[in-house]
Amino acid sequence: MIKILRFQYAQAMIFAIEEINNSTDLLPGISLGYKIYDNCDSIARSVRVALALANGNEVVSAPTEATCTRPGQVQAIIGGTSSSPCMAIATVIGPILQHIRKIHFRTKEGDEVYFDENGDPAAKYEIINWQPTENGIVDFVTVGLYDAYLPADKQLILQRKYLIWAENSNQVPVSVCSEKCPPGTHKFLQKGKPVCCYDCIRCAEGEISNMTDSITCERCHPESWSNERRDACVKKEAEFLSYEEIMGVLLTAAALFGTCMTTVVAAIFFRYRTTPIVRANNSELSFLLLFSLTLCFLCSLTFIGRPSEWSCMLRHTAFGITFVLCISCVLGKTIVVLMAFRATLPGSNVMKWFGPAQQRLSVVAFTLIQVVICMLWLTISPPFPFKNFTQFKDKIILECALGSAVGFWAVLGYIGLLATLCFILAFLARKLPDNFNEAKLITFSMLIFCAVWITFIPAYVSSPGKFSVAVEIFAILASSFGLLICTFIPKCYVILLKPEINTKKNMMGK
Repeated sequence: MIKILRFQYAQAMIFAIEEINNSTDLLPGISLGYKIYDNCDSIARSVRVALALANGNEVVSAPTEATCTRPGQVQAIIGGTSSSPCMAIATVIGPILQHIRKIHFRTKEGDEVYFDENGDPAAKYEIINWQPTENGIVDFVTVGLYDAYLPADKQLILQRKYLIWAENSNQVPVSVCSEKCPPGTHKFLQKGKPVCCYDCIRCAEGEISNMTDSITCERCHPESWSNERRDACVKKEAEFLSYEEIMGVLLTAAALFGTCMTTVVAAIFFRYRTTPIVRANNSELSFLLLFSLTLCFLCSLTFIGRPSEWSCMLRHTAFGITFVLCISCVLGKTIVVLMAFRATLPGSNVMKWFGPAQQRLSVVAFTLIQVVICMLWLTISPPFPFKNFTQFKDKIILECALGSAVGFWAVLGYIGLLATLCFILAFLARKLPDNFNEAKLITFSMLIFCAVWITFIPAYVSSPGKFSVAVEIFAILASSFGLLICTFIPKCYVILLKPEINTKKNMMGK
């Protein structure tokens, strides 16, 4: 049956070409020639014959050959009904055809049978994915393939019409199944149908196709994202906590307000430095604490703005060192309260072991430990600016990577350790017999401090993008305001509004 089909196809082709050559109306002045070979369903045979056609050689010992008497240059190669030999031909003669500008056709036997109005098999006539390439090859094309049961005269008419159209048309045939896919989409073949039948699927987010009939979509560069039409990549918006946005302005205003407030308190204490309430519990530690609180407020500003190498290294180390300096001063004042009470007991001489020199030394020692931790962090694996492409699909988050997470948590852990120790000592000294016991104020301030930083950890971890930076700034400002207000505002109230209480007799009480 296959032999019969091939023979009928060949006879139909020969008859159609002879009709065209003998006609004065169809292609005047043009003569068509042909060479027909039976590939015997052999890939090797198909390639051999195709090479002979492309190179203009004759093929000897070829069964069932039919050659016209009009020699001429080969203009087209029409393949058989099987895909494998045709793909082999296209692969082998492609480089040759690139130089001699030939066109290769492949016929494809239809998968479906169509019937006419009488129930008889009708012609199967398909043009599948006609796409000429730069080297002149036209792949996957079906030309004039008909059912064997269709009458020969109808087959010849259709075949002749196709050849006339192909010779006279300057336009590339359009797929008869699906329209072209516009930019922003890609082809998706329909299952069980010819390759010219496809759906146009919109490119996924982050992918584009900027050409018609794209087979696939291209993914945008990590710093870019697809536009709404999916036909171009646009640069992602860089997001960071800046001074221009509302949240950055509010945090900056809060930091500057805290700095000004601390400066005013320091001025009040300096103006009334000789009064008993200022001199109590070592005024030197009070001024050092106010200085460290000023640095705490200012260091929060380093977290705002576009991250850079110096700002990433400065923000965490400055925060860690200034807060330890601050807590060390509070811890020193707490120890002074405890030692002062014990010094009032008969036979006690403990104050000489924790005088002003020892207080200064303790503050320096506690702070120096944090300095060493920060230096090791910066030496081994310092923080660095980082572009986060994964947190938001259409934005780039500019942030400071921690470098060594151990270094970051060591800095926070040391601050927490000193704060906890200070809170415990202040809590123990809160009920000592004193009309103005500073330990009570320190207890409240450290309670607020510890509460802020305990809630900071989960909030920091769960906050996305620039909001994690805002959470850290808020924790710095809240704990700084807690220390300033709880420790110094009651004293300023007594100094300015209750001067009659600010006496040595009233301070000593009973």
